[in-house]
Amino acid sequence: MEEIRRPEGMERITTAESAKAFIEEQIGLIREQVKDKKVLLALSGGVDSSVVAALLIKAVGQQLVCVHVNHGLLRKGEPEQVIQVFKNEMKANLIYVDASDRFLDKLAGVSDPEQKRKIIGGEFIEVFAEEARKLDGIEFLAQGTIWPDILESEAGIKAHHNAGGLPEDMKFELVEPVRILFKDEVRIVGKELGLPDNMVFRQPFPGPGLGVRCPGAITRDRLEAVRLSDAILREEFAKNGLEGKVWQYFTVVPDFKSTGVKNGKRTFDWPCIIRAINTTDVMEVTVEHLSDELIDHLVSRIISEVPGINRVLVDYTPKPPATVEYE
Repeated sequence: MEEIRRPEGMERITTAESAKAFIEEQIGLIREQVKDKKVLLALSGGVDSSVVAALLIKAVGQQLVCVHVNHGLLRKGEPEQVIQVFKNEMKANLIYVDASDRFLDKLAGVSDPEQKRKIIGGEFIEVFAEEARKLDGIEFLAQGTIWPDILESEAGIKAHHNAGGLPEDMKFELVEPVRILFKDEVRIVGKELGLPDNMVFRQPFPGPGLGVRCPGAITRDRLEAVRLSDAILREEFAKNGLEGKVWQYFTVVPDFKSTGVKNGKRTFDWPCIIRAINTTDVMEVTVEHLSDELIDHLVSRIISEVPGINRVLVDYTPKPPATVEYE
């Protein structure tokens, strides 16, 4: 199959009308390519895979089989949102796999960041392949590849995570309906397809999920502290009008403890680090300076609501020298 490329001088999709035209065109192309066969999609709940799922549901309905693998490293409420939006509202053919124990058991005692990433990526492919083998008549694999992915892999900047990785015996033809779009265009198409704003405009989230925000060997209690503190941060940013204005914000719970005092008793607990940043290209990152009132409120909520935390720190380091994530 000839590789599809973004046409030279293609107008950016910036309006509902241009998004509608793109959707109509893609529905035609998907139906022509897939005909009456089945398509498989790994649905993470991220922007790209969600938009691809919504497009395919419109084009081929029940011929699409979505597999949502919960690796236990998702943010609070994310697996539930995927089920609500796709299974309950869009009536998608969705297989939900709770593999969190399997992932966390494999990650136990592993502290090297690269090793953690490899385990999470490898295990994800294993689980997805197991589910795929249970299904009959799948001839196509849908992917949320977007244009920057193609450009970066061609320039040798990074290996393209979507392409390949599945075992040799699994030969699928690819369906990549948003591969010629930039991220901002994917979001406009997603909105036009009726996906909720907090899915379409959600902040970037790494593939290994909260695994890279729980530095060192992941333990379930520390991972839960990351998940709960992250949920509090997101809730407070939304309340304070910062949602959508700040590019990315999250919490990190590192693997060391310090002495504190709670209810007159000594504690020996973890710190929670808050990071809020802005960027246009991710090569350079500036820091969002939060108001004193908001910081005080976040400290008070996180300390009182998250078990195992006795200090809250704010990371004000730009990139360079600090990267976005801690691992």
